[in-house]
Amino acid sequence: MTFSAVSNSAPALKPLALACAISLSLLAGAAHADEAGIATVHVSGARFPSDPALPPVGATVISAAEIRSAGVNDVNAAIRKIGGVYGRQSLDGSPDFGLDLRGFGANSGQNLVILVDGVRLNGNELAGAALSTLPIDTVERIEITRGGSSVLYGEGATGGVINIVTKRGAEPGYHGTVSLEGGQFDQHDARLALRHGAGPLSFDLAANHQGTDHDRENNRFRQKTLNAGFQWAQDATRLGMRVEGARQNARFPGSLTLDQFNLDPHQTKTPNDFGAVDSDRVMAFAAHRVGSVELAAELSHREREVMSHYVFGGFVSEATYHSRQTQFSPRLRQLSRFGGMLNEFVAGVDLIRWERSTTFDSNASQDSKALYLRDELRFGGARNARLALGARHERFDKEEDNANLGVPDGEQSENGWSLEGSVDPVAGVTVHAKAGQSYRMPNADENGYRASQGLLDAQTSRDLELGVTVGSDARRVSARVFRHRLRNEIFFDPTLSGGFGANTNLDPTRRQGFEVDARLDVGANLRLSGHVQHVQAEFTGGPNAGREMVLVPKNVATARLAWLPRNGHSADVGVQYVSTQRYGNDFGNTCGARIPSYTTVDARYALKLGAWEVAANGLNLTDRQYFSQAFGCRSGIYPSDGRQLKLSARYDF
Repeated sequence: MTFSAVSNSAPALKPLALACAISLSLLAGAAHADEAGIATVHVSGARFPSDPALPPVGATVISAAEIRSAGVNDVNAAIRKIGGVYGRQSLDGSPDFGLDLRGFGANSGQNLVILVDGVRLNGNELAGAALSTLPIDTVERIEITRGGSSVLYGEGATGGVINIVTKRGAEPGYHGTVSLEGGQFDQHDARLALRHGAGPLSFDLAANHQGTDHDRENNRFRQKTLNAGFQWAQDATRLGMRVEGARQNARFPGSLTLDQFNLDPHQTKTPNDFGAVDSDRVMAFAAHRVGSVELAAELSHREREVMSHYVFGGFVSEATYHSRQTQFSPRLRQLSRFGGMLNEFVAGVDLIRWERSTTFDSNASQDSKALYLRDELRFGGARNARLALGARHERFDKEEDNANLGVPDGEQSENGWSLEGSVDPVAGVTVHAKAGQSYRMPNADENGYRASQGLLDAQTSRDLELGVTVGSDARRVSARVFRHRLRNEIFFDPTLSGGFGANTNLDPTRRQGFEVDARLDVGANLRLSGHVQHVQAEFTGGPNAGREMVLVPKNVATARLAWLPRNGHSADVGVQYVSTQRYGNDFGNTCGARIPSYTTVDARYALKLGAWEVAANGLNLTDRQYFSQAFGCRSGIYPSDGRQLKLSARYDF
């Protein structure tokens, strides 16, 4: 959730051998693993449920069982704590941390596409996707695909894609869950989830009320959500609809200087600032199979009403805006087999209409039309070789009705492409490679406060990834090296406009590094998992060549240990380390300080008694005083929460 509609406030790929060595050394000596009790999860491939022979290359999947074991009660927290994705503290106290794949800093949300059941949540604005409005009990799995994905998902997918897949269908009869949780800082969470199945027809309903005062003054957050859907599925046909609504109210504690943070990180200098967001979404979906051809489509519409109230001295600033987005995405897939080979061909169209009106007399709109094609071939017998090629063309028509704002109308178009392949050189080892071009378009907020005369140029990225996966489901390590060479990166440069800053196209930049995912089942009761990311984000041209990008930690490491003895007891411990990073306005790398590194520890213990489960949960157990958002040199700091203890009870029926 965001309450600003103007602007942001803010050598070669050499680690492959190291990453591969880490993968192999972690598995050394592992001859056999107990795989009992591990469910097979089929993730979404080329915007269709994947054929078991064609799973997405390099995807990370978080299952509903892992979410429950970790005790997280919102989707954003699951992505960060289980998926190992780095997140920055939200500015408004909401659970919607700014998620960052591959080091895109303050603009990470515009370089990441977030989907719910394949429908895009990103809009033509700087507002991030409000994942906290999605009921966690309705989530079947979360799929994280890192790296350029513009062919299938369009603009903004350079960092990657996160797809939240909800549960569809239900067992016969009524089933559900009631959950209550309370903790420090007046934290409370009440959830109800109900589902019913009767033959081909099923429906579900989820309601949630959550709130917290956090440990800062003037940082209260309250949210209510309601989510309902139905599905009819029989033979080769599936039809359904989902309706969602959310109401958020928040008070804004504002930023602090470093001296103020060191003196008292709980204080506020903006005791009278607050805001609200109302959002509603409806989606209809249909799928039908005719022989070897599958047809599918989604039609969705979303409305958002945002209000903000700020006080600057004796001056009060109030603003509201209303945005709406409609998306229609028909597509088809054909699976064919010939000569021992399997071929998957996918073609689709994405049509999106976005509009927004504000109290600043801005009436902006954007129409986008995209066509994409992708073909993947599996061959090679036991070596399981795969080769895929895809392309996308997308056109954007931008309009601003109020000529006095100086935002020109215009048409922009961009192309994306991808080439990827994988092979199993020996049993239990998969090597893959990806190359392509992804892109991002300037949104209405960025064009509304820009440094150029005309519209900002499209941002493009040449993407490259090499990786290896070793092991089975119970004992697996995946390592990837990556590079993104960007042109015209769209970013808020605080050094422009006499120090007030403006959105602009940067000189050439680059993101490169490596990632390692690991999972190890230790016997039948313990599961260890982790994710490590090392990224170098820097300018490669212009007067800042060689300098580091801001708000990007070079290293992020996440590890979790789950104890699941199957006797009613369970425990889960998670640790995340984040290294130092440049302050948000330090484009010249001249600030004499950096945002300090930090390590946080979370833990949960649960006891299941029949249909009941009671649990104790602790966040930031070491009570580390830290911050991940800071937009100035030793200033513009948004502190994160200290230690918090919570108790919960859950009843399944």
